[in-house]
This record gives sequence, C-alpha cells and structure tokens, in this order.
Amino acid sequence: MSNLDTTAALAFVAVLATASLLALTARSVWRSETVSTPAEWALAGRRFGTVTTWFLLGGTIYTAYTFAAVPALVSSAGALGFFALPYTIIVYPLAFWLLPRLWREARDMGAVTVADVVRIRYDSAGLALAVALTGILATMPYVALQVVGVRSVLAALGAYPEGITGDAILAAVFAVLAVATYRSGLRAPALISFVKGALLFVGVAVVTVLVLRRLDGPAAMFDRIEHRAAGDQAHVDFLALDPSLAMAYLTLAVGSALALLMYPHLLTAAFAAKSEGVLRVNAVALLAWTALLGAFAVLGLAAYAWGAGGGGEATVLEMVEQTTPSWFTGIFFGSLAVGALVPAAVMSVAAAMLFTRNVYAEYVNRRCTPEQQTGVARFVSLLVKVGALGFVILLAEQDAINLQLLGGVWMLQVFPAVALGLLTRWLQAPALFAGWAAGMLTGTYLVTRGGFAAVVEVAGVQVYAALAALVVNIAVAVLVNAAALRLAPTRGLLRHRRVR
Repeated sequence: MSNLDTTAALAFVAVLATASLLALTARSVWRSETVSTPAEWALAGRRFGTVTTWFLLGGTIYTAYTFAAVPALVSSAGALGFFALPYTIIVYPLAFWLLPRLWREARDMGAVTVADVVRIRYDSAGLALAVALTGILATMPYVALQVVGVRSVLAALGAYPEGITGDAILAAVFAVLAVATYRSGLRAPALISFVKGALLFVGVAVVTVLVLRRLDGPAAMFDRIEHRAAGDQAHVDFLALDPSLAMAYLTLAVGSALALLMYPHLLTAAFAAKSEGVLRVNAVALLAWTALLGAFAVLGLAAYAWGAGGGGEATVLEMVEQTTPSWFTGIFFGSLAVGALVPAAVMSVAAAMLFTRNVYAEYVNRRCTPEQQTGVARFVSLLVKVGALGFVILLAEQDAINLQLLGGVWMLQVFPAVALGLLTRWLQAPALFAGWAAGMLTGTYLVTRGGFAAVVEVAGVQVYAALAALVVNIAVAVLVNAAALRLAPTRGLLRHRRVR
C-alpha cells in the first residue's frame, strides 16, 4: 500500500487503541492486593487458568514476525519453509512433559525465573548467572524483531514515513504498552493476547478464503505454482524438499523445538499458570496456533502463485491489501501489530526479571527487598523496549535477524542445566557450566564462520548449528563430571532452599 488509506488507517488505529486501553485496565481485571512483589508483577501471582494461559502462551510463542517471516520464507524457498510447522508440532509433546515439572519445581522453590530454579537446584550462583545472561542476550534481538514486525506493517499501511516522523510513530505504538507493562507486569500482555488471538484466527481465515477464491481454488493455485516453477530454474523443485536437505530439515525442526522451550518469555508465561493441569491441557490445545501458522504458510504458497513482488514480509501484506476491503485491511494489519506487542511485553518482563533476580539481587544488592526487586524490574523492562527500538532505528534489520538466529543457538545451550536436571542430578554445576561454555563457543563459531548461517556442514552432513553445539555441550559436561567424580567420589545430595 504505497499511499496511506484513511479507512485502513482508522481501522488500524482503532485496533491498537482498543488493545492499549485493555492493557491499561489489566490491574482491575485481575485484582490483587499488590503487584509489588516479583511473583505478582512478573507471574501475576501464578493465577492464570486454562483459557488465559492458552491465549498468553499462544500469543507469546507465535509472534507477529513469525507470521510474516514464515510465508515470506515459503514464498521464496518453497517446501523448506514449512520446517516451522513440524517444529511447532514436535515442541508440544516435549512441553507436555517439561513445563508441568518445571512449574512444580519453581512453585515449590518460590522461584520466579528459570535461573532461580537452576540456582536452587544446583546451589550454584555462577550457573544461574550463565542461564540468566544467556536468556537476556537471546531475548534482546527477539524483542527487536517484534519492532521490525510492527515497522513492516506500518510500511505496508503507508504509515511509516522516512526519517524521525516514522520512528516517532513506531515509538508511539510501543509507548502505551510500555506504560501498561510497567504498571501491571504480565497482566497487561495477558489481557491483550485475547485481542491478538481473536483477530488473527478470524482474520487469517477470511484472508485465506478470499485469496484462494482469487486464485480459483487450491488446485488452481498449485497448478500456477508448478507452471511458474517450471520456468524458473532456481525454483524447479519448489514444492519438493531436496533429499540432500533432509538432515538439515530434521535437525532444524528438533533443535528449534528444544530451544523454544528454553526461552525466558515462554517459561515466564508458563510459570504464571495456576496448576500443572493447565499446562498439560495447553500442551495439546496450543496445536490450534500451529494450524494458524500453517494457514499463514499456505499464504506464502499463494504469494508465489500470485506473483506478489513485495519481497520478504511484504508478500502476504501485499496480497491482503489487494484482496480485502480497506477497513478489513486495517483491522488485519492492526492484529499483526498487536501480535508483536504481546510477545514484546512478555519478553521485556522475562528479561527484566532475569536481570533483577539473578544479576542485581545476587551480585549488586543482596539485601534488596521484594518490593525493590519489582521496582528495578519495572525500570529494566522499559530499558529493554527502548533498547529494542534504538537497535531497530539505528542498525540494519539484518543485524537483528542475525542476532536472533544466534539467540536460538545460545538458548539451546542451557537445555542440560534446565531440562536434564529433571531426569538426573548426576551432572553437577561445574560440569554443566563447562558444557554451557563449550556449547556457546562452538555454536557461535559454527554460525558466524559462514556468515550467519543456521545450517552448517559437520562431518560432511548439513545440520542445525545449535544441535551440533548441544552435542559438544553434553559431551564436555559428561567428561568433566566423570573426571570430577573420580577425583572426589563422595559428593552429598543437593538440598533445596527457597529464595526471596
């Protein structure tokens, strides 16, 4: 949409205004005597039921950038772009096992962050610091990508002029959410996640029907794809996965699923549930969000058949603008913008609490009260959003994408400390720390040596760099632990203690 359409713009603003007003009322919807403690501000007192958790987890996992990037990848790479679907299917059986157990451990310990869990489980501030810093480093570019997603929507709407005016508009979109999150913590994104879910499920259903109708149905769409691919040597196998990429596809899906479960924003949303049962139900019900992502991926195929020329995230936005009335375009674009605000808010809460609990309270001010911790976390959550805005405004979009790619590799390296401890306590903190360091170095080297490539060649096989690094991580941890046990075979059992 090259020029600003007034009707679309008004509808877009109406959606954002509604979401913003709801976010500001979050404290009155979920009443509490105080939000001044870390558990109340960051986890809403662990009171969210099945429906709220479904909207919050879905709205947190499935970001606006994902909904734009997946169809863009499918429209350019074809079958390979569908890796996001098996990855978001594989993740839920793992979540069914992992999340309830981590939730119970966190509740029993009085832990607010996953680094708290590691701190108490292994009685190791150093290992907890490693987990916390990894989470913060991986989260920051992820927040920046949500800003990128909103900017793409504004540009498609014709509401992102060049220079400081466009940057001011982008900042204004996040301003109300920043204030609401500062006041209400996790309650603010939880409330607007209802708006995101409702609008996206309805919107993508309507857009898919209209686009397929314009293409004369699914069969005609695939005929167009085959005809176009036949004339383009680069896309001749557009609908088929190259057999040589099978291992890359498999490791990318499995590694991404494992890494997703380690992200602080997902675990923060999960820790806010009121029971283990809520998380088990959601581990099944969240597959509906994967179906939604699948519909967006189909729109990527439609964009290729259509011949949409916007490129990147603009492919689907261009089709929406051409196939729907202006008012609907504004609403749909508004739902995508809200789709970025929800995960950005949860990520800022998660990163702020990791810093406050596991860096500030552990190393800077050991005597800070719960109220002081919440105050610090509120301030840091604002800094996270401002930092993400500054990153997007001052640096290239590709920088955020590259760092987010590295973030996924880094997050997988905390898997042994976070997840394997639920199965066995044989691995001790020093060994886990050594494994984490080895995995971080290996993963960073593998990704950056080829110019930020997620899939790398190892022993002649194309694999996901994060999974290769995890293998090194676990191998080093096992070797170090075995050596330590030979030197000191009597080690005593770890005891749990509560944290503030």
